[in-house]
Amino acid sequence: MSASAPALFACSKCFSRHPFEDLSPGQQLCKECRGAFPVVKCTYCRSEFQQTTKGSTSTICKKCEQNVKAYGKPTACEYCNIIAAFIGNKCQRCTNSEIKYGPPVNCEQCKQKCAFDRHDDDKKVDGKLLCWLCTLSFKRALAKTKQGDAERRAHLKMTQLRQSKDKHKEGKLRGHNKRPHRMDVTKMPASDNDNGPPNKAARNNAGPGLIRAELDPNSSDHVVAMTQLKEQIASLQKQLSIKDSQMLSKDKMITELKAKHFTTETELRNKMKNAQKEHEDKCDQLNIKIQNLLKEIASLSKVNKRERLAAARENANSGSGTDSPSIQ
Repeated sequence: MSASAPALFACSKCFSRHPFEDLSPGQQLCKECRGAFPVVKCTYCRSEFQQTTKGSTSTICKKCEQNVKAYGKPTACEYCNIIAAFIGNKCQRCTNSEIKYGPPVNCEQCKQKCAFDRHDDDKKVDGKLLCWLCTLSFKRALAKTKQGDAERRAHLKMTQLRQSKDKHKEGKLRGHNKRPHRMDVTKMPASDNDNGPPNKAARNNAGPGLIRAELDPNSSDHVVAMTQLKEQIASLQKQLSIKDSQMLSKDKMITELKAKHFTTETELRNKMKNAQKEHEDKCDQLNIKIQNLLKEIASLSKVNKRERLAAARENANSGSGTDSPSIQ
């Protein structure tokens, strides 16, 4: 292999060799294998992965599947609330980030304490410090917006090319209509000095203008009709381009609303989880207090019983002591 030739890497599915940029991150699949198998999100760690079989309905990645076999079903992470904490109360992603970047801070999007400050402005998303889930949702919304903008630009470019072609054809037709028409010698009427038959001359002189108007395709009526039709086509194309731009703007608005809905939904879900957690903590505290109070009541009742027994014994002893001299 020559020094200038790029290094090729094998696809993990079909083992065909491709440049490293053409393979998918993570599972290293080529374009054909990526198209044949769908991309889904893992139920636990929420990361996207490529399914290896078409009939597979599993939505758990291989890493989480191995962790489920080894440690059982995971619980919610203490920081990001993703159900991916197999060992302890934190998922592997938050644990590694905490070791590398320190304790988490509040995310500027979901307001949850699950973002990690890398102390690098280039790592921020649109100048904001976001958590992993909010970063993924922002990138998806940005990709959809860019795709819609690219489609809109391509459509506008096609309409402009079509209009320029139509204008060019229209200019050619107008230039052709402005040319002076030469007289057809064969259709000219015969003069009175010719020796031809009089009926033929009379028939030629009867309506030369009418015959030429009927046979001439470049007459004024045809030109007016053609220009009107072209103007209608141009106006309809303009309306079509306006409608397409409106549809693209509405699609952009829909994607923005979906992103906003996703963020609000995550915020409400996190608030609900926090409220539920606080409620459970309060219930636990109250149960502990009730148990302590019950223990105190039991101890006090025992002390009271002892005191009563002691008082009864003292009364009994004092009563027996007073009665003995009278008996003697």
